Amino acid sequence: MQSLTIHGVSIPRLGLGTFRMRGMACQQAVESALALGYRHIDTAAMYENEDAVGAALSASGMRRDDLFVATKVWHDQLTPDGIRRAFDRSLQALGLTHVDLYMVHWPARDMDLSAVMRTMDDLRRQGGTRAIGVCNFNLPMLRRVVLDLRMPLASVQAEYHPFLAQSRLLSFLREQGIPLTAYAPLAQGRAATDPTLARVGTKHGVPASHVAIAWLLNQDHVIAIPKAERRESQQANLDALSLRLDDEDRAAIAELPKDLRYVQPPFAPDWDAER
Repeated sequence: MQSLTIHGVSIPRLGLGTFRMRGMACQQAVESALALGYRHIDTAAMYENEDAVGAALSASGMRRDDLFVATKVWHDQLTPDGIRRAFDRSLQALGLTHVDLYMVHWPARDMDLSAVMRTMDDLRRQGGTRAIGVCNFNLPMLRRVVLDLRMPLASVQAEYHPFLAQSRLLSFLREQGIPLTAYAPLAQGRAATDPTLARVGTKHGVPASHVAIAWLLNQDHVIAIPKAERRESQQANLDALSLRLDDEDRAAIAELPKDLRYVQPPFAPDWDAER
């Protein structure tokens, strides 16, 4: 498994997303992924599946040092005490003594950003998490976290797929040496049926979904965490690691619309502030 290393922490470039997986179905999916060779598992308190993920990790019998586990605190818990309580609940549900990456899942409009990030970094310094990160922050927020507060972010998670450009975000993160972790990398299933991606896939003898994942993983400083419950889908995403797109392929994908954001909850930040 390819990986990126930042702040001494190695992050596998392909992980398993677990959003909307719960109970035994989630546990079985994680066990399947681990058996296939996945080592990066992404969960969150909001997913209500940390217990199932933890059961799968335990059942796998794998050494803890061989696993990379990421989880997140929800936006309604973003006070110092709220973060600590949420973190303790996540560790208990996962059955772990530490996680590898702890992230702010979404920013809150009324949060004290400095207090939030210092609490997150305290958890890192105390050994509860090996690294910290944020999800769904716009560019002004990230500049403050990285440049003003000097927080050692190991990853920034954002919606990223062939139909949504993240060029300004990527440019900033690459300047800072921070990986972007792409969630919804298949555009919530839309990539699998896109005619352009299908044509590129036919050229290489692979499905369109392979092309979407490969397009991300062919980029520097990008990690992908596609959700995949079925073993066949998990294996297909692994296979995309070895697919190399050429200039013709990239040119075709560049012609796709790049302004289609599919994850837009009412509490999302002002994305236009990135411009």
